[in-house]
Amino acid sequence: MAGGSRIKTGLITVVAVAMSLFHIYTAQFGVFSALVQRPVHLAFAFVLIFLLHPSKKEKKGWWVDLLDGLFIILSVISLIHLVVTFKEIVLRGGAATQLDIWLGGLVILFVLEGTRRVLGWPLPIIASAFILYALLGKYMPGLWGHRGVSLESLISYQYLTTEGIFSLPLGVSATFIYIFILFGGFLVASGTGEFFIDFANSIAGHLKGGPAKVAVVSSACFGTISGSAVANVVGTGSFTIPLMKRLGYRPAFAGAVEAVASTGGQIMPPVMGAAAFIIAEMLGIPYIQVAIAAAIPAILYYFALMYMVHLEAIRLGLKGIPREDLPNLWKSLKARGYLLIPAILLVYWLTVGYSPMKAGLWSMGAVFVFSFLKRITRMGPKKLIEALKRGGTGCLEVVTACACAGIVIGVVTQTGLGLKFSTLIIEASKGFLPLALTFIAITSLILGMGVTTSAAYILTIILGGPVLVRLGVLPLAAHLFVFYYSCLSAITPPVALAAYAGAGIAGANPFSVGFTAMRLALIAYIVPYFFVFQPVLILQGQFSDILWAFFTAVLGCIALGSGLMGQLLGPLGIFSRFVLVAGGLALIKPGIYTDLFGMAALGLISSLQWIERKGLRTHEHRGT
Repeated sequence: MAGGSRIKTGLITVVAVAMSLFHIYTAQFGVFSALVQRPVHLAFAFVLIFLLHPSKKEKKGWWVDLLDGLFIILSVISLIHLVVTFKEIVLRGGAATQLDIWLGGLVILFVLEGTRRVLGWPLPIIASAFILYALLGKYMPGLWGHRGVSLESLISYQYLTTEGIFSLPLGVSATFIYIFILFGGFLVASGTGEFFIDFANSIAGHLKGGPAKVAVVSSACFGTISGSAVANVVGTGSFTIPLMKRLGYRPAFAGAVEAVASTGGQIMPPVMGAAAFIIAEMLGIPYIQVAIAAAIPAILYYFALMYMVHLEAIRLGLKGIPREDLPNLWKSLKARGYLLIPAILLVYWLTVGYSPMKAGLWSMGAVFVFSFLKRITRMGPKKLIEALKRGGTGCLEVVTACACAGIVIGVVTQTGLGLKFSTLIIEASKGFLPLALTFIAITSLILGMGVTTSAAYILTIILGGPVLVRLGVLPLAAHLFVFYYSCLSAITPPVALAAYAGAGIAGANPFSVGFTAMRLALIAYIVPYFFVFQPVLILQGQFSDILWAFFTAVLGCIALGSGLMGQLLGPLGIFSRFVLVAGGLALIKPGIYTDLFGMAALGLISSLQWIERKGLRTHEHRGT
């Protein structure tokens, strides 16, 4: 048994490393045709899925290994068939042979099964429901019905075109996203993740509620590269959550801070989450434009979180970690500060117009080169193989989500469901944009329950995106709106995966962590509405307008955070909290009248508290 386990581990390593080398080659020398690059990418993923995720985890035996081995062989044959015959498929205009139908049917089944093993049941159930809709929709009455799709036509459309399984999401996964996952693997292998935590500790560890602020800073740094809220919680939270609890934060609050900070990594430039690359491809714009547009909302998100963490520390009377117990900033920078150079180069290359794939590849090479400056970070053969392997094993969630979402995309385009959904939403909202936005936000949160951000975004945007555009929303604002709510599904109960991961480490009630996380991330639930109506918050407009909107939004975060936490210059009463929440919302929404109202509200409550505090001090002074 031990020998068999070693063989399996070795096979996983070989396949994962080969997958990484394939993507490095195509990133440098050019990607293959879509019906070559994407099937090869998916074939590698299937092999790793069926090796790493057995069909019966609780009942291991030779027959289980035999079944998984059969799945590996059949899935690879089904996909390599496309690679070998894609020119012939093009010449016959995509007409399917009987063999194509059989192999295509197997690929659809393997996508559903592979997704179930990696991500659980929700996404395969959604995709299966769409397949049934395609096959049985002709029996449905009214607007929901369609003329019907035969099984052969469905399989052919999904398997032989780039409109189904091999559509744009899997294409982005097979190019940009994989390279950045691999980049993250190189950062971990070189010790950059540990450096981020030391760096954050040296900056914020000594402040009031230091460990919570460290969680915010380190999770923002690491999350923007990892792109996975749950992985970020597990990675940085195992260090920060126990520290927060030891300092005096409630377990539920500690778990929530880490969950919110980790979720925000997906909306924080320069790298953001995997879905940001899909946004760029769907809109046909450079990725850097998406990153720039997301900058102000991301800064507001983390500023509000940091401020609310600070207020909680004041309320509880928490102090920071003694400076002597913390790493020294300059020593940390001197020891491993060079590990930041690849991240700086990445931003530079993206800014000057290099493709995300080239920028990610060369930044990865920079990590490897700079790691040799110190022995402690040197990436020798063992660390290099570990990094390459991490790329293969770390991409499976995204690959399965994109492939399974491709099934949904295929059904939507083949049946015309997208247009029907748009019509239904517009009719239900009576063309009233705020109501339509709310319907789509709820759809995004529901579809995001238990699936990755990428999958939730793709599923919602193909249904809801056309609605928003028809109602006059800028395409970039529409995509970012859906993207934000897809990210927020990770901390929104009842299925809040990032919050549950934080609860597990904190030893707290998952629902308590989830609802606390929602309160801490309230700014993220609000800002998307405002940048839809006032795109100045996504840097669409005059520079002076952008600067003023940013300034007032920061004041709005202060007012809103104080109102929610019940603390400004001192404890707040119910009326004062209500006034501050209203003022905060007004300040975050760009507009001269709302800004004046918000400033007046914040100024009034601040003045009253300052006068009250001055009066108390005068009274105490006279008393002494």
